[in-house]
Amino acid sequence: MDIRTIDLNLLRVFDAMIEHRSVTRAAEALGLSQPAMSAAVARLRSLFDDALFVRTGSQMRPTPRAAALAPAVHRVMDTVRSEILQAHTFDPATSERTFTIITPDIGEINFLPKLLTRFTESGAGLNIRTLAMPRHAAADALESGEAELAIGYFPDLHKAGLFQQRLFRNPFVCIIRDDHPTIGATMTLKQYLAAPHAAVRPGREHLFEEFLQQRGLTRRVQLETSHFTSLLPIIEGSDLIATVPRDLADVCVRHARIRIVDVPIKAPTIEVHQFWPRRFHKDAGNMRLRAQVHELFRA
Repeated sequence: MDIRTIDLNLLRVFDAMIEHRSVTRAAEALGLSQPAMSAAVARLRSLFDDALFVRTGSQMRPTPRAAALAPAVHRVMDTVRSEILQAHTFDPATSERTFTIITPDIGEINFLPKLLTRFTESGAGLNIRTLAMPRHAAADALESGEAELAIGYFPDLHKAGLFQQRLFRNPFVCIIRDDHPTIGATMTLKQYLAAPHAAVRPGREHLFEEFLQQRGLTRRVQLETSHFTSLLPIIEGSDLIATVPRDLADVCVRHARIRIVDVPIKAPTIEVHQFWPRRFHKDAGNMRLRAQVHELFRA
């Protein structure tokens, strides 16, 4: 017997006949007409080469072959009803799932503490794993399932096949040490261009660098780093200026003797989104994670 030739709906018919011992009552239970039910029973008899159900008085009693099959068929139908057809739910209190999120180092600083606090407060047994990768590789990681969410500035992910949700707009600001000798509460463009800078160039063209180049402006970059997280001790211990997204500046101010000064030119604004692939769009766990991220970080 080849399973490819079997209509698995016949198992429903068999299970109903075992339960109701009547073609009429089994048909009513399945929402079938009596002729359709009789035809299905005939197909079952042909399939198993056995009468399966024989009339005895007012009932259709199972043959020994049908009685032997009944427990296995019932288990199959019970599994389909309880596991396959059951609505997918997600209970963070009992789940030990690990969510893999793509975000840069600045995202880890900004997003992870609040997410972990929320998970802890709700009693969730969830885990987080983060990945940092070039923007062009993030799409492949999401589509392959290597990661299920990306949070941050990812212009390459605004493409078909990925869902997205804007969280907030992130302006650029300058950070300097608290007791900077030449820069007060405000700064002129002349001061900005003449001062020594620490610039972050994480292996790709930086949005703010492009902005300056388009306007023919050149600043004196004394130090280049690959990571935003390196800036905190560097800025606190020197006279350098760094131009960074506002959310990173806020973190620096909380953890070091650093203050924020406005950029003396109308600078671009980063739009921070969360992105996820179609395969996780209806996943209950991913939906809950996205809802938490949106609630915590939306503008």
